[in-house]
Amino acid sequence: MKEPQRAGGDMDQLIHRYQNMVYGLALARTNSPADAEDVFQEVFLACFRSGKAFRDEEHRKAWLLRTTVNISRRFTASAWRRKTVPLSEQGDIPVLFREPEENLVWEAVQKLDDAYRLPIYLFYFQELSTAEIAKALSLRPGTVRMRLSRGRDMLREALKGDFFDE
Repeated sequence: MKEPQRAGGDMDQLIHRYQNMVYGLALARTNSPADAEDVFQEVFLACFRSGKAFRDEEHRKAWLLRTTVNISRRFTASAWRRKTVPLSEQGDIPVLFREPEENLVWEAVQKLDDAYRLPIYLFYFQELSTAEIAKALSLRPGTVRMRLSRGRDMLREALKGDFFDE
């Protein structure tokens, strides 16, 4: 039987392996690059401090996803954030992809409510299964499938004319 893996372990390897997943989920949740960077740091700091033993990489990944969602929720619910103007409303630098079409899709995804944005992000950008998304977001798999379906419908409507015939 394998030795449980410690959370602190080799943090450089852990960060390298999961940085895109954690940052991307934080960005999808907070809708702010600055807040996503803060969440990113908090998640890996929490992992380091926890000293938690994981059964395997799947368990570690699920813990990181859940922790990212929870810390992101705390950031978006803070009184300070509700009283400030997000950088995105001050002309913040947008996330840029190689292809212009990818930027249009990302902007449309960012405009979805959290209930749809997070499952869409996790499914299409992080390639998680509906079961993994359900576990990370504390939802039933059927709820995740419904939100994916509705989110796709909303994206189709938002991108009408850009990718879809009107």
